[in-house]
Amino acid sequence: MNRRKAREQAFILIFERSISHDTTRQIVDAAETSEDIRIEEFAEQTAEGVEQNELVLDGQIQKYLRGWKMDRLSKVVLSLLRLSLYEMNFGKDIPVSVSINEAVNLAKKYGDEKDARFINGVLGSAAREHDGEDA
Repeated sequence: MNRRKAREQAFILIFERSISHDTTRQIVDAAETSEDIRIEEFAEQTAEGVEQNELVLDGQIQKYLRGWKMDRLSKVVLSLLRLSLYEMNFGKDIPVSVSINEAVNLAKKYGDEKDARFINGVLGSAAREHDGEDA
């Protein structure tokens, strides 16, 4: 499985956790035992990383929201923002532009065009600050 598909699995795990409130481990175990699904290691590690760092990620999301509150975000948007910000902060081998592009593409698939533009804007703000930290 390529990285794009594994990232999509990670998004689905993160999204499922936002609905069920189960742990990532519980969701993975249930998926692998009840269905003939194999969760990729990258997907599982990424989703667990998001789970472990959720408070930090949510703080960053709130920081970059302009005129929005967290409770107004759809679960798709929130899950994709958490995923991408996790990759931007902890995925040292993942270019920021790739993480943003993948989140936008997943938003187009699972959300709508407005979601994709919104995510691009929020993550663009995060990327500008992220680039400033590297300077």
